[in-house]
This record gives sequence, structure tokens and C-alpha cells, in this order.
Amino acid sequence: MLKLTNIKFDPLNFQTISYSTKDGIAFITLNRPKRFNAIIYPMPQEINEAVRLANSDETVKVIIIKGSNNNFCSGYDLKEYAEKPRGNTHGSQNMPWDPYIDYKFMGEFTECFMSLWKSYKPTIAMVEGVAIAGGSDIALCCDIVIMAEDAMIGYPPARVWGCPTTFMWVYRIGAEKAKTMLFTGKTINGKEAKEMGLVSQCVNKNILEKTVLDLANNIKLVPSNQLFFTKTVINDAVERMGLLSSQKLATFFDGCTRHTPEGVDFQKKCFEVGFKQAVKERDESNKESNSNSSKNNKENEYDNENNSNKISKDKSNIKPKF
Repeated sequence: MLKLTNIKFDPLNFQTISYSTKDGIAFITLNRPKRFNAIIYPMPQEINEAVRLANSDETVKVIIIKGSNNNFCSGYDLKEYAEKPRGNTHGSQNMPWDPYIDYKFMGEFTECFMSLWKSYKPTIAMVEGVAIAGGSDIALCCDIVIMAEDAMIGYPPARVWGCPTTFMWVYRIGAEKAKTMLFTGKTINGKEAKEMGLVSQCVNKNILEKTVLDLANNIKLVPSNQLFFTKTVINDAVERMGLLSSQKLATFFDGCTRHTPEGVDFQKKCFEVGFKQAVKERDESNKESNSNSSKNNKENEYDNENNSNKISKDKSNIKPKF
């Protein structure tokens, strides 16, 4: 596994996730329920460390990553990264922007998420609630994604202030569908994601956990070496199509999107009126170009003050940037 940081993490004292194993399955749970499991430092690094632990444990055959409180991940925490002045948050820079520093920071986050892709053991994302912006980055890095029918997935910051750094979209659904999703920043539910080919299964939320566990228990019957051989060949085929090169470019452009005139204005608006109002205004301005999905996305990217039952409404989230 790639060593990304000199910080040593104690799995018993993870700050943003929890890690456990049972019956040959490792469970990584994104654990910031009050913020709908939104990403802050050191969540990516803790995910990477949890994957390393699972790969080092020969009793573990499969890894399942999920979110706490019936929600996967609402993306980067805009409260931390968009509402605060530049330079006041981990990884944030004062102007003028240095793309080299930005690339090193976001590149590490991307590599941490990609630990799920590079894992020796198969990885399954169990998606309920939302997997929005950075949350979709995490889910789509897994070998298999299973969604609840009413769960939502998408990358709304493709409108302003973001580019998906793991850039799994085109390799999962092809160029035209990826363009449709990212040109509009629309979000789709589990049924639509399954029909599009973005995820392998969607099921009623009441049987989501059972469905994921049944698959994991089936996979774990296969020897770990056989699983590794198969996964490595499939991953190699995808990577030869250009995945890793796409990620380098996307990570660089992600920084660019946060420092265009529109990106700077968006961050300023978040600072002045709060990210919820800034997102609402941004999405309202996209009504004409995104009329088919504006009903779903016009309210908020995600609302950290509503209870999780309201998340299943067609809301979006944008990836807060530094």
C-alpha cells in the first residue's frame, strides 16, 4: 500500500471513521453523523489506514465501506472548507494560489480514496442516503457499489468549484453519459444509477445491508490469492485505458476550478452568506441548462441541520474546496 503520510493512526482512536472486523469481513464506517459523514482531514488518511489494516489481516477476505446513521457521505464539509477564510483550514492557501501545493494536498486525498481501488482485498460500497461530490469519489473507487433505490449519487460541484479527482465516471459509464452527468452536475437515484451502469445493484433500503452481506459472504468463499489475481487483471485493463493519467489531470483541474473567477466568487459568497445560500443561488442559475434535474437540486447541496430522513429527497452536495 502507498505510504501517504508520516502520521500514525490508532484504529482504536480514529477521529472520523470506525473500523471493525467480523467473520472475515472488515467494516469501514464513515463516522461524522452530525455532518452527514462529510469529509474533513484526516478522513481520507484514516480510510487509507483502515484499508491497510484490512490488507494486513489474513483473516479478512472482503472490505465493506459504509456511512453511519443511514447515510454514506455528503462530500467535503463546506462548513469547514467554504465558509472559512482562505488559509484557515488544513490544506487551504492564502492567495496567490500555488498549484503545486494544491496538487500535493489533493493528490494525497485522491490516493487515499484510491486505496479502495488498489486494495488487495475486494471492496464493496454500501450506499444509502447520499454519495455526493467527494462522497461519490469514495464510493466509485470501490470494486462494487450497491445502492438503496432512494439513495442519491452525483457530482454537483462540476457546475462550479470542483472536478472529481478520482475521475471514475468515464470508466464506469462511458464518455457520453459521464459528460451528461458532469456537464450538468445532476444527481440521480439508485434506480437511475443501476440503469446507467454506474453501480452494480440497487435494492430497497430495507434489504440493503443483507444484500451487501450476502455478496460479501459469497465472495469470501474464494481464496484471497484468486481474488487478488482477478482484481489485478481487471484493474490493469482499466488503468491501461488511462485512469491514472485522467486522475492526475482531474486533480490539477480540481484546483483550477476553485481559483477561476467564478470559483473565487463562489467561495466569497459562501463566506458572506453561508454555503447553503451560496449553493442555492448557484443551482438556481443553472435552471435553464439543467432543467431536467433542477427540481432535485435547487434547494441545497446538503443540509447538515436536517435529520437524515430528509436526505433521501433529491438534494445535492458540492465538494468544498480549499
